[in-house]
Amino acid sequence: MISLKIKQKDLLVNGLSLLIVIGGAFLVMIILIFILSKTPFLTINSFFSGPFTNRYYLGNMFNNAIPLIFTGLGISLAFRSSMFNLGGEGQVYFGGLVATAVCLSLPNLPGPLGIILALTAAVAAGAVIAGLSGIFKYRWGTDELLSSFLISSALLHITDFFITGVLHDPESNLITTPRISEQFRFFKIYPPSNLDVSLFLSIIAGLLAFYYLFRTRKGYEHRMCGLNREFARYGGIKTGQYIVMPMFLSGGFHGLAGAVSILGTHYMCLKGFSAGMGWNGIAVALIARNNPAAVIPAALFFSYIESGAKSAMISSDVTLEISAVVQSIVFFFITSRVIFNSIKYRRRRA
Repeated sequence: MISLKIKQKDLLVNGLSLLIVIGGAFLVMIILIFILSKTPFLTINSFFSGPFTNRYYLGNMFNNAIPLIFTGLGISLAFRSSMFNLGGEGQVYFGGLVATAVCLSLPNLPGPLGIILALTAAVAAGAVIAGLSGIFKYRWGTDELLSSFLISSALLHITDFFITGVLHDPESNLITTPRISEQFRFFKIYPPSNLDVSLFLSIIAGLLAFYYLFRTRKGYEHRMCGLNREFARYGGIKTGQYIVMPMFLSGGFHGLAGAVSILGTHYMCLKGFSAGMGWNGIAVALIARNNPAAVIPAALFFSYIESGAKSAMISSDVTLEISAVVQSIVFFFITSRVIFNSIKYRRRRA
């Protein structure tokens, strides 16, 4: 009974602190709008209400959240085991390229089979890329922060090479590959927006990740290794697999994010299409406190900020960068809270 009350108190404190962080970010944004805009009240109204004014804006807001859900889940699973995947950008980008290559190389396949193959290949590619960092950590103690980031940086250029070279579409005015066939494209569920059936896939993925972490033995071991790896090892848990496996899972979700973006939104691998997805996934995971179920609303929140900024840009005199400012403030506040809690915990343990 006492432990239940403590958990409820912790949830209340965490919820209030998160609301303060979000409220503080919006307050800073409003102050900036009054400083930068000649029509501040119109800009504020457009920012907060713009995403809900019509089906196109609303549907696209949900659609933009889909890849963030997948990247947020990938980061959450890695963080839960005290592993840090900073290679999300490259994994998303390369996953999208792999999905595109599969669809272009097999244009006559039936739609469902081609979609399954493309998604599977993208997940496998992302998992292998991130898994390498886990293997390096397990075998030689290589810092996964550095290895995942460096591998990702190299992959960005490798993917650009394929988009601008081998797979480049000379008939397009854009730097892109050819379009994938119609049968490989996800079905739209909220026209005229780009929202497609992958929304349900992202929700199912979030629920399955939550079930794995909090309702299975493997998930319990996964979390114990994240809390205290030495304690978990003395408890009989094979901690080595929870160095490698979380990175594989994280990379797989990032690769899936890239594939979903191609099959559901772009239909071709545009140069730089994944810009920001990997880094925003880290912010989404931090807002959700690495809880897979909370990743979904956190991703929607980030997408809402970007959609509101686009609406304000169209209706008033501010630029799209206002969304980056708000996202940066949220990221800063959340990171500061994590560091503060870590310092407090160390002092308490000492």
